[in-house]
Amino acid sequence: MRWFGININSHISLARIGLVGFSFVVGSMATMSFTNKPDDGQLISDSTISDKNGFKSLFASNTFDATKPYATQLNPRAVSFVQEYIRKQGKELERMKSWGKPYFDLYDNVLSLYGVPKEMKYLSVIESHLSSGLVSWAGAVGPWQLMDYEARRFGLRTGGAGDDRMDYYKSTHVAAKLMKELYTEFGDWLLVVAAYNGGAGRVRQAIKRSGSRDFWELQYNLPEETRNHVKKFIGTHYVFEGSGGWTTLTASETEAQKQLFAKPQEAVLTDLDLENTATTEISGRYNSVIVANGLAMEINQFNKWNPGFDKTLAEGKKYPLRLQKDKVAVFHARKNNFLMESVRALLDGNTSSPAK
Repeated sequence: MRWFGININSHISLARIGLVGFSFVVGSMATMSFTNKPDDGQLISDSTISDKNGFKSLFASNTFDATKPYATQLNPRAVSFVQEYIRKQGKELERMKSWGKPYFDLYDNVLSLYGVPKEMKYLSVIESHLSSGLVSWAGAVGPWQLMDYEARRFGLRTGGAGDDRMDYYKSTHVAAKLMKELYTEFGDWLLVVAAYNGGAGRVRQAIKRSGSRDFWELQYNLPEETRNHVKKFIGTHYVFEGSGGWTTLTASETEAQKQLFAKPQEAVLTDLDLENTATTEISGRYNSVIVANGLAMEINQFNKWNPGFDKTLAEGKKYPLRLQKDKVAVFHARKNNFLMESVRALLDGNTSSPAK
């Protein structure tokens, strides 16, 4: 398989599509397969999800909301597929958490060497069910289902009993390099999964035809097996992690979340808080604990009124400090002392002394 040439896309697609139907046998395990694959149809009732396994709560949100933590969300266009996927495969994947741990530990160590998120290890789950001996009809081999020409491109031996693609350690290094190459091109982990399955050329064509780099917009310009492969990856992530994550978001969703996290939190204030407090704009490396101590305030109360205080000031930005009205004058009378003490604590590496 070549990721970079459109002229062999058909071969790439057949190679990958031939091995990703999630139909395989590992040891004495029963064959697992998807026959009638759900796609983006009507939402399946939450009653189809096992409460015992804790899956029901994963699907409470039907829209992607940039104001909510990414870990609680599932893109609405993936909900029905992921629900059905977990209903069918969830129990087997739950068992894999135990017997697959040695393989996942190895994956974590290798992927981190290349700056690839550890959660990308779940791509091996949907490629091979962690089976080292799996061979697809198209000739992809091993836990990462590598084609011979890609394996040879990275120096692996192929063919026979000494096929390096069956070696977990060696094949994971190659898979990590491939994923890193794909991420360098697409900058989106969902597109990396799609390209790993159907080929980078297929993804390029889908981007061109749809005019979008968003997987949820371009997905119908990809083969059904490839777009379902991405949703299987998301579903597997939910089973193992109990939530979504950065690798289950598009690049635009990721950026929205990062911008949200970069913004200072807003204080949650009652009418009584607003009546009894006032703000004064400050700048400088003040430390919240030192200021709270100096004003005889409980640190929890200080943080409630002034979320993100230390982080914002550390970034060189101004901050609207909120205090009880009678303490504003006290702060200004002593602010130079507070600042000197804060800077001294910073230099001494002691910036988190408990409030008195």
